[in-house]
Amino acid sequence: MPEAVRYTIFQTGWGHFGLVGNESGLRRTCLPMAQARQVESLLLESHPTALYDRRLFQTLRRQIIAYFDGACVNFNRDIPILLEGLSPFAHSVLTACRNVRYAETISYGELAAKVRCPKAARAIGGLLARNPTPLIIPCHRVVRGDGKIGGFSAAGGIPLKRRMLEIEERTNSSAVWSIPGSRSSLG
Repeated sequence: MPEAVRYTIFQTGWGHFGLVGNESGLRRTCLPMAQARQVESLLLESHPTALYDRRLFQTLRRQIIAYFDGACVNFNRDIPILLEGLSPFAHSVLTACRNVRYAETISYGELAAKVRCPKAARAIGGLLARNPTPLIIPCHRVVRGDGKIGGFSAAGGIPLKRRMLEIEERTNSSAVWSIPGSRSSLG
């Protein structure tokens, strides 16, 4: 019997943030919004049968809250992300993007080169626009080849992307905040 999909919404310093998943992994995130109802609506749009669970992803929630409080957080790579129904190309792009470290940026072209598809920068931009787990897969760290910010289709748009990049740039990257753990840290 498949595990029930659950969701949680919690307050950060920038607004309400949402997560969807289960014990197998994370399925979706929703970047901060002013109203919890807005976050819930977006989460349930993609996972209409998800059940609310205030205890879901407690370790990850602490990391996200710390991030939006200005801490330098490299999200735990042990947290599995469930990328179901995506092509091998999409998996490779999202995996490569997940490896972009805090306060670093990469261009769409550089990301294309990393996945051995050097002419796929535009396709990668379209794929990142559909990233199901922004922040955890840090698509906000992917910029244009000329260094300009580029697009951002997640809730909050380009102003949120700019703000996230600015806070990462200001934060002392020598003090990375991380919670050690493994898959057991999903709870």
